Amino acid sequence: MSRNNYSHRSSSRSRNQNNRGGNNRNRYSRGRSHRRHSGGRRFGGEKIPHHKYVAKAEEGYIIPSIYVEDKLYDDFAVSEIIKSNIKKKGYIHPTKIQNQAIPIILKGQDILGLASTGSGKTDAFLIPMIDKMIKDTSQRCLIIVPTRELAAQIQDSFSDLAKGTNIYSTLAIGGTRINSQINKLKRNPEFVIGTPGRLKDLYQRKALNLNTFNNIILDEVDRMLDMGFVPDITFLISKLREKKQTLFFSATMSPPAEKIAHTLLRNPERIQVEKESPLKNIDQDIVKIGGNQKAGVLTDLLHRDEFKKVLVFSRTKRGADKLSKQLRESGFRVDAIHGNKSQNKRLRVLSWFKTNEINILIATDVAARGLDIPNVSHVINYDEPENFKAYIHRIGRTGRAGKSGNALTFV
Repeated sequence: MSRNNYSHRSSSRSRNQNNRGGNNRNRYSRGRSHRRHSGGRRFGGEKIPHHKYVAKAEEGYIIPSIYVEDKLYDDFAVSEIIKSNIKKKGYIHPTKIQNQAIPIILKGQDILGLASTGSGKTDAFLIPMIDKMIKDTSQRCLIIVPTRELAAQIQDSFSDLAKGTNIYSTLAIGGTRINSQINKLKRNPEFVIGTPGRLKDLYQRKALNLNTFNNIILDEVDRMLDMGFVPDITFLISKLREKKQTLFFSATMSPPAEKIAHTLLRNPERIQVEKESPLKNIDQDIVKIGGNQKAGVLTDLLHRDEFKKVLVFSRTKRGADKLSKQLRESGFRVDAIHGNKSQNKRLRVLSWFKTNEINILIATDVAARGLDIPNVSHVINYDEPENFKAYIHRIGRTGRAGKSGNALTFV
């Protein structure tokens, strides 16, 4: 692909040529770092210099495997039915975090784990916890996560791993009827997977007795803090029993996260999986847009063969719906997720994207937090992110599980 494929030419001459049916593929050019970049236009967030959106994936860089290839799942001291369910998923070698965490959890120790999504973290705590429930029927586990989508992903993994064990779980998340969740909690499932706000609501309605849980997992703590869940998390922690096994996972350790970890954990084993820099295996670039041509430029890009599975970020819910409608009318297989969509609709759309029934997903930042979707070829920031941390999170949806990725930002 030439270096002149991505940036809209803003001269009147070029506009006239385009109006006469000029070659659309030459309307865009890459904005590499030798250019002068101004700061991005922000809407209430920090101003991000455009050069921060530009980085070439390291040439010749060999992406390290996330797997420990001299280990097998059969090596873990867990029930045979779990091993059988793992094989049915087609898994052979554990990931690095699974190799570290599973033996420690099986010993009953607390864990402070630094790892991001895409590292195999979910199965790292589910495998030993399901085994614990099989061997001791007095055990119950509460899993607290930042978003409904992440809770649903954990539920899906649980269903695969716990098949045939008579161990059950239920979701406690917003966006679905609370009465249905109350009825399911009356059956005393061994696992409850929920978001802080809904868990607190259920507790206050006396539908959830937090004192019955002797295993607690907090996943993606840094994101929960970013989303303002500190009061809810603090409240939930205050209602837990003193004697419990606690697993604490976070991509980073900020002072507030350290405070929560100190409150919860007892002599934890600290494990850390090296987080790959997004500059190493993700090719990042900007797309310069002129006038009101964003949708047209996006359409041109999406017609290209290399844009196989694309996650597009919109700043607003309304913008996500509008863009989704425009692309659908242009013949693309596309849908959108955001906070105003019902939970069932969001999960249905995510399932379509994962199974390639649609190959373009429009999402807002909050709706896309924690998503672990394989084989996303491109992330496109149709609207710039609120801050650089949000940018890193967005582009982290591509280039996962040892694969390369691409990220483009419209400016």
